[in-house]
Amino acid sequence: MTPQELAEASAHAMWKDDAASQKLGMSLDHVAPGEAVLSMSVTEAMSNGHGNCHGGYIFTLADSAFAFACNSYNQMTVAQHCSITYLIPGRIGDRLTATAREISRSGRSGIYDIRITNQDGMQLAEFRGHSRTVKGTHLPVED
Repeated sequence: MTPQELAEASAHAMWKDDAASQKLGMSLDHVAPGEAVLSMSVTEAMSNGHGNCHGGYIFTLADSAFAFACNSYNQMTVAQHCSITYLIPGRIGDRLTATAREISRSGRSGIYDIRITNQDGMQLAEFRGHSRTVKGTHLPVED
């Protein structure tokens, strides 16, 4: 299997059990080794007391993109630490896109940056995730 095929197969295996991303209406738009792009439309149910997209939903979209990027090597990988900086609010009706890219991957640790933009290309937030590889794989490993 090529690295791209492995990334796609790993993403497919994860997606089928990812109820949170699916129930929030996210779509997995792209996956490659160390990369992922997910998108989601902001609904009225996602609004906060200011009438904007609640930051927790933006974080969740970024976290899902992070998960698909760092799990693209058929190794179970979890978040060790995440942080987000919000720049501008999301609005009801916006289509948000989280683009994850690997910055560093060494041993069992990785660092990923995720940029969240709206349909106009405006950056809403920047998320950084630190990953940790644990035991297990998404797909059977051939000897």
